[in-house]
Order: sequence, then C-alpha cells, then structure tokens
Amino acid sequence: MRFHLPAILLSGVALALGVAACGGDDDPAAPPKPVAQVDQLSGRSTAVTLDGGFVKALQTLKLTPAPLGDATISKAGVASFPITGGNVTYYQPGSVSPFVQGEIDHDGAGLSLTGGGKTVELTDFVVDPGASVLTGKVSVDGKVAAEDAPLFFPDGRTLNPLEVNDNGTAVLEGTTVKLKAEAAQLLNQTFGVDALKEGVVIGVAKITINTSA
Repeated sequence: MRFHLPAILLSGVALALGVAACGGDDDPAAPPKPVAQVDQLSGRSTAVTLDGGFVKALQTLKLTPAPLGDATISKAGVASFPITGGNVTYYQPGSVSPFVQGEIDHDGAGLSLTGGGKTVELTDFVVDPGASVLTGKVSVDGKVAAEDAPLFFPDGRTLNPLEVNDNGTAVLEGTTVKLKAEAAQLLNQTFGVDALKEGVVIGVAKITINTSA
C-alpha cells in the first residue's frame, strides 16, 4: 500500500458506522466486495505542520507563503485546508489493487508563494489515495498554468495509530508530505532558483474527518 491514510482511516470509519467486513462468498471467482464505502465525505480538515527545514528554505529563497480562500496558517506554522467532499472505497488489503480508491477534495482553499515580484497559487487540492498523489490547480501571477498538476506525495509510512473520538470525528496524524518533481520544477522555473528538489519534506499531515454525514 503506497498511501496508508485512507485505509486506516476508513477502518475506523467502518467501525463507527457499523460496517462489517464481507466474507464467506460462495464463488471464489466473484469480485471482492468493499469492506467499507463512504460515498460522500463531509468535513473537517487536512492540517499540515510545516517542516522547519522547508520554512527556512523559503526564507532563504525570500519566498513568502500565505493561505488562500478558506485555508489558514497559524502562528505555529500549521496550514489547514477544509475538506469539502470526495468519496473513498476500502477493500480488504490484497483483494484488489489499489485496495483504497476514491479522492479527498479541498475546494476553495490553497497556498500561495510570493517572491521576486511573482506569485504562485496552489489551490483546490485533491488527494488520490490509490495513486499516492495530491494534485491541484497552479496559477502564476493570476494566470492558470495547470488545472490538475501533481504537487505533493503523501508518504503514509510515518503514520500514527488512528484516533476515533466521541465527538464523531476520526483523526490520523503522521503522514509525511513531500514535494513532487513536477511541482519542484515549476517553482524553480518561476522564481529562478534551483534549491527545491523532489522529495523535499513540506510537513506532517493531520487529517480529521466526520464519521457520519
């Protein structure tokens, strides 16, 4: 599994919603049935605690980050993006590939980087758990450069155990967010630098969702 977050997350959601694993199919050749399926995600947010090394690199490059739309960046350096929708289906690991399918949407929010008289806006993030990629719209100085560019790699190998709360939320923290090669190239070209590389750690994600509509 290349991106563990939704798999573990939906395991908790399945418990919260009373969804039981399927088994005992009389026909071994029959397609596997989902263990859990969430057709419409609602709330709450993906929060990324920005890595100190990444923040220092931005300062060295004289690039200033800022939230866009409904996003926020706290004084502690946590960038938060509201979850606006999406869907996820989780299968028993090994039964199909990828066994986590769907998307997690963050419409109307994003992050900008400004420096050297130029501004790059990264918005409308979409997490594809099956492909282990976060994509988004890229605009340079107000003009759209790409509608659906690969931006970040969510590395789920650093996940903490799932936390299910009494307030109807599920939380999974610890996914390391890394820069994709395509995003690094675009940013380097736009700002006339060469310091941003594929695999640069952006921060650590904490995803909080509602376990019911």
